[in-house]
Amino acid sequence: MEVKINREIRNYTESMFFGLSMRQSVFSLLAIVVAVGLYFFLKPYVGTETVSWMCILGAAPFAALGFIGYHGMTAEKFLWVWGRSELLEPRQFKCVPTNIYYEALKGSIAAHEKEVLNTCD
Repeated sequence: MEVKINREIRNYTESMFFGLSMRQSVFSLLAIVVAVGLYFFLKPYVGTETVSWMCILGAAPFAALGFIGYHGMTAEKFLWVWGRSELLEPRQFKCVPTNIYYEALKGSIAAHEKEVLNTCD
């Protein structure tokens, strides 16, 4: 009997149903419920092809929430962090170039220019 162990123990996820984690199973079930609900709600109003595309588009965000992760964050945590950084706490960076060398030598440059003007007279 062989037990597979991840190289990084923090990457371990427990499989619950059909090889999916509990989180993936819940969001997959939610995506199925949304797709079926959209199908029965929209079928009397639009054609079959349009309904099928609407079901796919309606279920995709729920399916993505269960499977997508970024930098160790779940999808909803990533969306919260992104929204907070871009919408709630926006910041503006102003690029004001300064010549540090000129600022350091401004006094001696002015003195040298005075000296040159006085000698030319």
